[in-house]
Amino acid sequence: MRHTFVLVHGAWHGGWCWRRVADRLRALEHVVYTPTLTGLGERSHLIAPTVGLSTHITDIVNVIAWEEIDSIVLCGHSYGGMVIAGVTEQVFEKIRSIVFLDAFLPHDGDATVDLVPAPFQQSMRDRLNAGETVLPPRSAESFAVNGADRAWVDRMCGPQPAAAIAEKIALAGAYERIPRKTYIRAVGYPNAAFDAAYARVRADASWQADEVACGHDVMVDRPDWLAKRLIAAGEL
Repeated sequence: MRHTFVLVHGAWHGGWCWRRVADRLRALEHVVYTPTLTGLGERSHLIAPTVGLSTHITDIVNVIAWEEIDSIVLCGHSYGGMVIAGVTEQVFEKIRSIVFLDAFLPHDGDATVDLVPAPFQQSMRDRLNAGETVLPPRSAESFAVNGADRAWVDRMCGPQPAAAIAEKIALAGAYERIPRKTYIRAVGYPNAAFDAAYARVRADASWQADEVACGHDVMVDRPDWLAKRLIAAGEL
């Protein structure tokens, strides 16, 4: 079965991080979109204090609208979980399957800064309270990216719009109503927030819950495995 995938990157990254997975999916004749969120990657020239989570949600909603696509397998990595949760509120009927890839799994009113583990939360809050408008990227090593790709990931990551981390999300439970829901936990990356999200979905029979042995950037470390798992998510 031929699927349409929309793959949403996380903080500091860009559409570039999906290259290996997208190549594998396209080789199997699937349709793949890997949009870059405003202010990041090749759209880094658009970074501004006003770029928030709502901007990034609109980025993806507009891809879906203007490409006229539906029956979508929608996947969000890390911060991208916030984005796809918000996207689903607006285009619920377009989503066939949703995949949270080592991602935040928000409730109504959550902001990313509320969900990050304590060691990072205070430094983020300090920067936000100081009025900083961008957050510098964390190292690939801190994300447990495989050694061979760390220099590339460090070179490609850029500042994250701070407002996107601070903005609270408005949810009415749309993503929870999607019948095909998957959460993938990268067990090589210690993160209490993602552990909590994984435990939450494992206790809910409406979710598929998987683990993968690699660092946080699964699309970089395990592209073959992830491509197969995304296809399986579309066929649930």
